[in-house]
Amino acid sequence: MCAGLSAVQFTLKGQLGYAIASIAVAAVLDSLDGRIARLLDATSKMGAELDSLADAISFGVAPALVLYTWRFGGDRVGWVCCLVFAVCMILRLARFNTLLDDAEQPPYAKEFFVGVPAPAGGLLALLPMILTIEYGDTGHWWQSQPVVMVWTIAVAVLLISRIPTLSVKTVKVPARAVAPLLVGVGLLAAAVITYPMLALAVLLVAYLLHIPYAVRRKQWLAHHPEAWNVPPKERRAIRRESGYRRRLGLRAPVRRVAGAARRAVRRPIRGAEEPLPMMLPPERRPGPRGRSWRRTGLRRQSRPGAGSDR
Repeated sequence: MCAGLSAVQFTLKGQLGYAIASIAVAAVLDSLDGRIARLLDATSKMGAELDSLADAISFGVAPALVLYTWRFGGDRVGWVCCLVFAVCMILRLARFNTLLDDAEQPPYAKEFFVGVPAPAGGLLALLPMILTIEYGDTGHWWQSQPVVMVWTIAVAVLLISRIPTLSVKTVKVPARAVAPLLVGVGLLAAAVITYPMLALAVLLVAYLLHIPYAVRRKQWLAHHPEAWNVPPKERRAIRRESGYRRRLGLRAPVRRVAGAARRAVRRPIRGAEEPLPMMLPPERRPGPRGRSWRRTGLRRQSRPGAGSDR
């Protein structure tokens, strides 16, 4: 909370880089506070409420005030855009708290967020400001007020949308991937130290590009219940098998029967006391279904003692 509000103070002084760094620090602390509380066995209901309140201030109120001070100073339409962003952030956090108590969700729902999470949304709203710090305020298209307004509203819509995004908390790294992951983290840290704004902008763009993958993955899990409660290795095997079937054009076998057999199956079961049509006398056997002597233009032969047909 203090880091988020400090970003406003840095913006008022014109120190935009420190403002971005303060909100980034708030995002890092937000990803660590729950883990630290669980490690120290210090989880509580009060901590959960403080977490949501700090997120609302650090990633909703603070970025809105930073954007208004940076680009919309004195503009009423710009203030409305910042206000919409802050309200959508608070609504997104309220929905997140209600989904925690929803016991009817499928098992794979914990692997996804509903909408863009609060830390990512707060940093995404500041992407035009990050690019301005990196390339200078020289009249680029992403620095104009209309573009920043549209971008702010678009990020606000992503916050309250139902679009799934991946949850890093449920990602499990295989043992053989630990060493490459550590190397990647080291390279990322070096890039952040050397080119902080450029590295942050690349990370935010990569986060936006992962959304189609998250949508496709959730759709695949919804249609494959056998992959819900299995280890990642078995899930990858199921995905490869389904991919092979799709590429080869294979389908599940469908059992087909002949027309007469299908009609016999659909026909209601007769009682034991009712004789089959083949056991009836010829004059009592039912004729072909849908056939009529009148429609075919023929006359029925008169029986002995019966009147002639009309």
